[in-house]
Amino acid sequence: MRTLFVIGGARSGKSRYAQSRIEAVPGALAFIATAQERDPEMAQRIAHHRADRGPRWIAYEAPLDLPEAIHLAQTQADAILVDCLTLWLSNLMLVDRDLDAAAAALEREVLQCRVPLALVTNEVGQGIVPTNALARRFRDEAGRLNQRMAAAASEAVLVTAGLALRLK
Repeated sequence: MRTLFVIGGARSGKSRYAQSRIEAVPGALAFIATAQERDPEMAQRIAHHRADRGPRWIAYEAPLDLPEAIHLAQTQADAILVDCLTLWLSNLMLVDRDLDAAAAALEREVLQCRVPLALVTNEVGQGIVPTNALARRFRDEAGRLNQRMAAAASEAVLVTAGLALRLK
């Protein structure tokens, strides 16, 4: 595995799948979190994910500067798990960052990464069309980002109901 792109819906098992694939790599592991503790429920989710990882894991928080975090993590770990791209995208949108420039920087870092890398993301385009402009923009931007990262990855997997389907 060089770069693994894992996509699925909410509670599909995508994070668990990506973590198990990265844990198969010997040595130190990096977990790059894009989530931010903005409310008690999110804090509980983050705590659950932290408890699920063992001492081999080095944690990084990158709500905005994901390419930089990947660059740093590969100097300190033998494999990297990023969870997740859609939270990163929403963080960028909230602070009005240039999304195309951010995606290009991420793509460059993904292609240059020297250690196995797993990218987790949500599939958001298979549901109904959102009723507001911001939600439609997020859905469209997530679709573009997911296509770009899937193309850059050496392997792409769709996870649904805990089952993995290899796409690429």
